[in-house]
Amino acid sequence: MSKNKPNMKHRNILITGCSSGIGLEAAKILHARGHRVIATVRNPTAQSMLTAAGISNLLCDLNDSDSINQAVQAASEIFNGPIDVLFNNAAYGQPGAVEDLSRAALREQFETNVFGTQELTNLVIKQMRQHGFGRIIYNSSVSGLIALPYRGAYNASKYAIEGLADTLRLELKGTGITISLIEPGPISSHFRQNAFAKYQQHIDKNNSSHHTVYDAMEKRLLTPGPAAPFTLPAKAVVDKLVHAIESDHPKIRYYVTFPTYLFAYLKRVLPARGLDWVLNRVSRGEQR
Repeated sequence: MSKNKPNMKHRNILITGCSSGIGLEAAKILHARGHRVIATVRNPTAQSMLTAAGISNLLCDLNDSDSINQAVQAASEIFNGPIDVLFNNAAYGQPGAVEDLSRAALREQFETNVFGTQELTNLVIKQMRQHGFGRIIYNSSVSGLIALPYRGAYNASKYAIEGLADTLRLELKGTGITISLIEPGPISSHFRQNAFAKYQQHIDKNNSSHHTVYDAMEKRLLTPGPAAPFTLPAKAVVDKLVHAIESDHPKIRYYVTFPTYLFAYLKRVLPARGLDWVLNRVSRGEQR
């Protein structure tokens, strides 16, 4: 363990995507636990909510390299020291059949979920190397473990995050910097509302071979409240995050929700065609 390890209860934590859902809950809970938290958002209107809660905040657009650089510099100045913990939470889902996804839609998905996230991470790693300590936690997904139909862009972005995190863990061995992945299943958040906006932006339903499936998708995305079984509140993710931050021995992977445990197990024990059968059955249930 690094001799520069900061006080377990007072770490400098940078969190992305804090306007709602998991990011907002993480910022509030970690702040209440005595950590020094900086929450980032893309929309200035979300800053007033965080400020009212007594949480330091910054604007950070993961699609903009200048914004990322400015956020890291500003965070270091606010902390008056290095960033101890980075929680890569900001992401969105782009629904749609893979054959209906344009190059622009795929690029947008990866700019936020992968390229911007990793650009930010690489900047923070430089600080952590100098300090000899760091915790980097990626908020991945069950969609980084298995693929479900009509989530191809999101699936691919989370598979990419899993690959980057696994590689970093090997490359950073012995540096005092740990890498953890949190892999939630269905969580109560604004995820579906944001996904529906991207669906409307990029998917031409009327000229798609999948237009009948899209009717059911629209219904699911617009359903108020939990639309999937075993949905848990955002706090379930934050409970795992707290362990990844405060434990002397953070785990490599943290599963959240029954579907994540189930699909991770089935992926290990079933042949590929058997897993495909299960996932198609799950998908047909969503399309009714």
